[in-house]
Amino acid sequence: MAEPADRAPRPVIVTVDDDPSVSRAVARDLRREYGVGHRIVRGESGQQTLDALRELKLRGEQVAVILADYRMPQMNGIQFLEAAMDIFPFARRVLLTAYADTEAAIAAINVVDVDHYLLKPWDPPEEKLYPVVDELLDGWRRSNHSAVPETKVIGHRWSARSFEVRDFLARNRVPYRWYATTEAEAERLLAAADVTDEVAVPVVITPGGEVLVSPSDAELAGRVGLETNPAEDFYDVVVIGGGPAGLGAAVYAASEGLRTVLIERSATGGQAGQSSRIENYLGFPDGISGSQLAERARRQAMRFGAEVISARDVSAVEAHGAARVVRFVDGGTVSAHTAILATGVTYRQLEAPGVDTLAGRGVFYGAATTEALSCADEDVYVVGGANSAGQAALHFARRSRTVTILVRGSSLRTSMSSYLVDQIEATPNVIVRPGTTVAEAHGTEHLEGLTLLDVDSGQKESVAAQWLFIFIGADPRTE
Repeated sequence: MAEPADRAPRPVIVTVDDDPSVSRAVARDLRREYGVGHRIVRGESGQQTLDALRELKLRGEQVAVILADYRMPQMNGIQFLEAAMDIFPFARRVLLTAYADTEAAIAAINVVDVDHYLLKPWDPPEEKLYPVVDELLDGWRRSNHSAVPETKVIGHRWSARSFEVRDFLARNRVPYRWYATTEAEAERLLAAADVTDEVAVPVVITPGGEVLVSPSDAELAGRVGLETNPAEDFYDVVVIGGGPAGLGAAVYAASEGLRTVLIERSATGGQAGQSSRIENYLGFPDGISGSQLAERARRQAMRFGAEVISARDVSAVEAHGAARVVRFVDGGTVSAHTAILATGVTYRQLEAPGVDTLAGRGVFYGAATTEALSCADEDVYVVGGANSAGQAALHFARRSRTVTILVRGSSLRTSMSSYLVDQIEATPNVIVRPGTTVAEAHGTEHLEGLTLLDVDSGQKESVAAQWLFIFIGADPRTE
């Protein structure tokens, strides 16, 4: 049944169980308690329910909680929840099972970040089911992802700043829709925003209809709901830098009851947050994306009471008696008893003619996951021989026609983990070119070609290329 036009669609609770009687019973109990404020959607197979989730997504509806039975044929509950995460990544997830299956619980936690593991039967629901769902619904409502209207970004395909805006939103998990200036809808949006100069792109239209023309990160953050100002003037601990070290410091400080604020200039997770897949991190035997790992750490810090401030750049830290005063580039300050510097690293730049001028226009540092879909059926070049390069190459190989890894050394095994090298060797569309570097990048509006150099023979080769991703190490930001 359609929702009234003047009312937002009710959040959806989804349940799937291959046993029809169990499926009906779960849906009945959920409707009894939550039917007034929520839509209850039930399915009897993983694939059927995934199809329903895709339909909900197309209609712009929000899924708050998904409950899935573990033991289903063709697609078990873990596989279903993993696929469902791609459609509704912020829905809370519950795994139902009739067995105290420890292995299933561990797999669910590591693979799909299950929020709760519920044993059947759940009778009485007032004691075993409703308190769990109540807590998950409350957490979903308090998150930044419950019924968030769409932010629109209009930009040029090869505009470096357009890429930076998209990357900033994606890394901060702000839902947005991208419109290239060549699309008819983009022209309509620009006309409605009274922006006629294409040089002005990117243009961001906030969910409230506010128009931002080529906004700075700080301006963008403040308009799309990110917290940019500390709530207090003085804290016990201020952490500067939101990478793994900074997030870890914030978790430990806040968990001890210290008033803690974390300051991040761009997006939490740092460079680890841009990794497409991390498989050798302790406690995650099935691997985890850098983005997921960073989001878990951010949520953990905030659950203990830490504040996370985005898009604020620190210019100085000064000692004023027992206080440490942190100064921002824009002139603001925040003080604390203790300042922890976790400023991370900056990507080492590739010193080759043409690379700097084409940055953000076909040349990227790091995985640049916002560009992954654009590389479908294209030829991609990756520079670097360490784990970050290997993880990115395997990530792009899923969609790209070919991925060529350019490594200065004689072999990947001298600098890359063995498990990654084995995966690369088993991936047919990944090509490794040892003893090869980029001598020059060519292009006008965007990257069009590369000149490759054989470091042993000195011979050069020209290749057509639109995508170059660079992973040649990093330097500590200790200045």
